Amino acid sequence: MASIALLIGAAIAAPAFAQSPSSQQATLLRAGDAVRITVWRKPELSGEFLVAADGSLTHPLYRTVQVMGVPLTTIEQRVQTFLARFEENPQFVVEPLLRVAVGGEVARPNLYNLRPETSIAQAVALAGGANERGRADQVHLFRDGTRQVLDLTNPESNAGRMPVRSGDEIVVARRRAVFREVVAPVMTVIGAVAAITNVVLRNR
Repeated sequence: MASIALLIGAAIAAPAFAQSPSSQQATLLRAGDAVRITVWRKPELSGEFLVAADGSLTHPLYRTVQVMGVPLTTIEQRVQTFLARFEENPQFVVEPLLRVAVGGEVARPNLYNLRPETSIAQAVALAGGANERGRADQVHLFRDGTRQVLDLTNPESNAGRMPVRSGDEIVVARRRAVFREVVAPVMTVIGAVAAITNVVLRNR
């Protein structure tokens, strides 16, 4: 039992991703994100909980813990303070899950709760990847009011390795259907012109 507790403590002490100032800013939670809390031998206090509009967690007890807009280390401290009310040395793991929308020409467009280290390319893969109409070389990333076009097919590009952020919208563009979008409309116009010309010639 002691060895298991030590392993859990080590997992808490060693976060899964580097907590530089820039990464801390990128992983700040917003309303609609989620937090996965795993408490050793306390299933009633473990689970995935959404972040409410007031910054608390949607759990009858965790509602007193504010998690929005603060670094992960602060969230861990607040959860530890809360759990200390129930046991002297609580063993737990806290994982932020960022809400990201993946849509466009993918197999499973949806809202996903993703770990902060998840890359743009991995987010698209989790949505089933680009379908037969999708263009993996034209993936639109909408973030904080800006739009970037990423090429996920270029192995030399770092675009696909960019980590997701809360509120990201990732849209895979549609491959242009030349016959349906260009040839067919032109043929329709030509046919219409030919019909009008035929009517004019008959009336002469």
